[in-house]
Amino acid sequence: MAMQAAKRANIRLPPEVNRILYIRNLPYKITAEEMYDIFGKYGPIRQIRVGNTPETRGTAYVVYEDIFDAKNACDHLSGFNVCNRYLVVLYYNANRAFQKMDTKKKEEQLKLLKEKYGINTDPPK
Repeated sequence: MAMQAAKRANIRLPPEVNRILYIRNLPYKITAEEMYDIFGKYGPIRQIRVGNTPETRGTAYVVYEDIFDAKNACDHLSGFNVCNRYLVVLYYNANRAFQKMDTKKKEEQLKLLKEKYGINTDPPK
């Protein structure tokens, strides 16, 4: 066990690797317990969040205790077949998650500026 920990200390991981995995293409009726069964084989899990709104159904976040366990799960479970659906397992990227929110915020700011300065965006008739 100590030998394995020493090997892990010498491995350099790519910058996108982190403990949080984002899973897509899940069956809509999958439960957190089933997720623990699938993802728990690769190491201790801190948290699983399964999407339950119409926009987030079929997705989940899995947070591992150790970054190496997350990498191992990502490597082995991407493309894994669950109820005739092939999982897409990605590393969580905070920048990508908030990108849509930033765009909407900027559009609102632009709209306010146009109103403030009386700029009309409708094409002339």
